[in-house]
Amino acid sequence: MKPRVAANLVWMLFERGLQVGIGVVVVAMLARALGPVGFAHFQYAQSVVLIAASFALVCAAEVVVPRLVAASGPDAERTRHALLAHAFALRLGGGVIGYLLMCGYLGITSPDAEIWHAALLLGIAILLREPFGVVSAWMQARTHNRPGVLFNVLAVGTKAALVGALFLYGVREVSGYAAAFAIEAIVVAALQMLYFRLRMREHRVGGLFSVDWQRTRLHDLLTSGALFWGSFILMMAARRVDQLVLQPAVAAADFGAYAACMQILDNFTVLASVLAAGVAPAYVYARGNLAEARTNAGRVAVALAAVGLLGGAVIAACAPWIVHLLYGHAFAPTVTLLQAAALLTALVFADVGLTLLAVHLRRPEWIAAKWLAVFAVTLLFDLAVVPRYGNWGAVAGYGLGNAVAVLVGLALYWRCRPAPSMAAP
Repeated sequence: MKPRVAANLVWMLFERGLQVGIGVVVVAMLARALGPVGFAHFQYAQSVVLIAASFALVCAAEVVVPRLVAASGPDAERTRHALLAHAFALRLGGGVIGYLLMCGYLGITSPDAEIWHAALLLGIAILLREPFGVVSAWMQARTHNRPGVLFNVLAVGTKAALVGALFLYGVREVSGYAAAFAIEAIVVAALQMLYFRLRMREHRVGGLFSVDWQRTRLHDLLTSGALFWGSFILMMAARRVDQLVLQPAVAAADFGAYAACMQILDNFTVLASVLAAGVAPAYVYARGNLAEARTNAGRVAVALAAVGLLGGAVIAACAPWIVHLLYGHAFAPTVTLLQAAALLTALVFADVGLTLLAVHLRRPEWIAAKWLAVFAVTLLFDLAVVPRYGNWGAVAGYGLGNAVAVLVGLALYWRCRPAPSMAAP
């Protein structure tokens, strides 16, 4: 691995680890400051916002980065600038759609006013994070993620400081903490744009409105990223639909206990993506032979599942201590939920490993089909079971949805097996 690439990967992993670590501390302060009911309102608003935010990722890095890398010639910087401007416009349009859909959903479901206030503030990130995130794609194309990592670290540090100050001053309003999260998105967007403008000025590239806007380029970016976009929307919906169904079916304190459980597991399952990102380039993506890439993807999936099972067992065994340390005695019902759900995270790890093969073969339609199946099964199951069994129905739906993801991944893994003649030496 080249030193520049290795250093870039280290910076990315450092950022992810720091984000998770600070995120755990921030969530612990939120839970203790807001209590089960306030924490439930905050988490529900955040779930709605996360689903709406997926609409802003119109052209993902998988679409933008290769085009940035391919740009060459004397006008390469102007071409890249125009490409980024078109991607920014599409993402901003998607973000506006997502924000309006969020408001429409909250208006139909008529949740508590506290949820409304939190969602409107948290939703600011919908309009900023992905549109200005095109600068991160530009940095990735240059194999120079260090500035972006520093920007994110500074922003998350600002959020943590604000949340800590609110916690120490005894603030109990959900909207105050939501504002701290909104400021994080504002800081990142401002630093990204400032850095980009300073670097582009060196190449004497004009501003956003000096771009030669082309409908064909907008159409190309939109259609090329449609499957990735749809997959991401379905994935976020599948991951959060349990909370949307559960919230009106149980008391706020019960929902807070479930949300606290899922928050812990979300932070743990991030490890699957980090590990996969570290091994996939060398062990899967670099393999030109289908049989070898498929075999390695299977081995990675098994290894990740083992890590998930071991880690889940540790979390289940330490659940009373973890919940008491992070959330306090008020979240005692979270312990039993965490003990049951932690073991199911092995399915998440296995799914991440199996997905590597679809990514290697550049088959986004497989990923979209998988998340469509997961979303449909989880939604139907939760609508039928959650109103009767509450949190335990949601835990069962969590396990079922992840099991469906693994089964679809195994089916696709089996489908793309090499023919016997090809596999023979």
